Amino acid sequence: MINSTEAEKLAFTFLTHEWNVPSEDRDWFTVMASRTLGEDGYDVEIGIDGFPDRWIIEVYDNGKCEPYYEFNSPIRDSETNSDLEDLPDWIAQVLIAERKHR
Repeated sequence: MINSTEAEKLAFTFLTHEWNVPSEDRDWFTVMASRTLGEDGYDVEIGIDGFPDRWIIEVYDNGKCEPYYEFNSPIRDSETNSDLEDLPDWIAQVLIAERKHR
């Protein structure tokens, strides 16, 4: 069984590789929390500091990540996106798309 630190690293690597995040932009993303799923693995929350949006990635006890991650945000797609102006454009576009897709 993996531990929470390993699960966090695996989830972070999964998300940044899934989106082909350039190495210079990876510092925008942070592991916010992880919760055990008992013997099954962990839920790992990844977000951007200062933003309420979260991607939740399930990491199984065998080290594999569930390819269908969950996205949570209290911000509705009908609300303004002015909070994104300081982010790199591609990250802002990802957040806009995720907020609309939910």
